[in-house]
Amino acid sequence: MSEILSGAATMPQDTAPVAPLGIIAMPGCEEMGDKIDQYLRTWRKETYENNSDFVTYTAYGMDSFLMKVKCPRFGTGEGKGLVAQSARGYDVYIITDVTARQVTYKMYGQTVPYSPDDHYSDLKRIIAAIGGKAYRITVIMPFLYESRQHRKPSRESMDCAMMLQELSNMGVSNIITFDAHDPRVQNAIPLTGFENVMPTYQVLKALLRKHKDMKLDKEHMMIISPDEGAMDRNIYYSTVLGLDLGMFYKRRDYSKVVDGRNQIIAHEYLGSSVKGKDVLVVDDIISSGDSMLDLLKDLRRRKVGRVFMAATFCFFTNGIKAFDEAWKKGYLGGVIGTNLVYLPPEVRNAPWFIEADMSKYMSFIIATLNHDHTLDNLMNPLARINNLLTKYRAAQQGE
Repeated sequence: MSEILSGAATMPQDTAPVAPLGIIAMPGCEEMGDKIDQYLRTWRKETYENNSDFVTYTAYGMDSFLMKVKCPRFGTGEGKGLVAQSARGYDVYIITDVTARQVTYKMYGQTVPYSPDDHYSDLKRIIAAIGGKAYRITVIMPFLYESRQHRKPSRESMDCAMMLQELSNMGVSNIITFDAHDPRVQNAIPLTGFENVMPTYQVLKALLRKHKDMKLDKEHMMIISPDEGAMDRNIYYSTVLGLDLGMFYKRRDYSKVVDGRNQIIAHEYLGSSVKGKDVLVVDDIISSGDSMLDLLKDLRRRKVGRVFMAATFCFFTNGIKAFDEAWKKGYLGGVIGTNLVYLPPEVRNAPWFIEADMSKYMSFIIATLNHDHTLDNLMNPLARINNLLTKYRAAQQGE
């Protein structure tokens, strides 16, 4: 249990849970739900064995914290939500991946993949099926629904803000998301709990476990922001790693919109030389991957060393063929992505993909909130990152 925290925090053991714990893994999140349930059952079993005199809470050591739900569809595509057991008095955590395209249903005899709208509708159906009987409902939505539409420059809908207000009005107490495209969207619900969690530690841990030969100093490595919007997260990486920071900015053609966005004319680089250095490029999303691949070509022209890309959410909407080719040519060092969204087998099994497992971290978040403890230590990974870097450098010196 202490591995993930490295002394920064401990499992809550000095207070009883606020209510019996219930976890709902929405369609597409079953694997993540099973992992979280396993962690929680193991930890609570250990806690009970070590503190049997203290732990008197009757629902502490349940066989499973998962609550079974169903979201069946009628032939017309209409649906409903069903909860198989009573949630009365439970502290319920609903995990949903609104991008889980592997989930399908039948409509007029045709197989239809779930859209983000379908997932969000099913989330609301399950909340409605609970019927206000739960002690508290927390929605864990790693990729925030419609969060890429984060501002209103003209006559446009603000779906993400409307979603947050709708969940709040339905009685949701807390919303937990990861690496929000623009965390200021929480201003839409100032009286409702909203946590934006960054996976920085898990991304670095996955990268350093895979590549044990990286020289983490200014002479051999740099951090590069892919655009001005990603500067905050890249500044954090460069600061904790003690590396120089460079940045690309995108020149776009604002006269026309293609596939919902203004096309990029060119990437312009600002920063010191990358020649011969390993580079880590960090963003929140890899969608089609076109921008990252263009950036990779530019860095190759500048005689960069290895290029590693990291994104909390990797979608590869245009497939991974171009990434495979870049890997085979030696241009791409690797792509680090989390399992917070659906990863198809071809991505998970790609030789260049490095998966950062977030299930243990999510388990700690749920356990901490269920005991009504602060998330401060979990939200600030600096101590864990420093401990990780110390061990990594010590292992290199030992070699």
